[in-house]
Amino acid sequence: QVQLVESGGGLVQAGNSLRLSCVASGVMSRNYAVGWFRQAPGKAREFVAAVSRTAINIKYADSVKGRFTISRNSPKRTVYLQMSSLKPEDTAVYYCAADFSAFGGRASTSTEQYEYWGQGTQVTVSS
Repeated sequence: QVQLVESGGGLVQAGNSLRLSCVASGVMSRNYAVGWFRQAPGKAREFVAAVSRTAINIKYADSVKGRFTISRNSPKRTVYLQMSSLKPEDTAVYYCAADFSAFGGRASTSTEQYEYWGQGTQVTVSS
């Protein structure tokens, strides 16, 4: 049974940084894409960043481009989201998700493409 566990969230002041981690367990394969999404209260879940199976393809939402960096350590089955220059509007629950049907350089921005989801980690940015 595949499980994804996020960690690293917390309360920070605007301008500071956080690094989120997403660890996969119950999986032998390293061939899956990973996406990070977030959901603020009263809003729909939105795409943040995604990395393809071999990290050959990486995508970011325009709102985080230049501030967030996604990376993966496949042997450790861990994907990171380094978040810098945080803003109050980055406040949300952050979720990681895995796409095991991904092929080639696919790094989907759609929630529908991901089969497995973590429980989320809260990120709160104060002004």
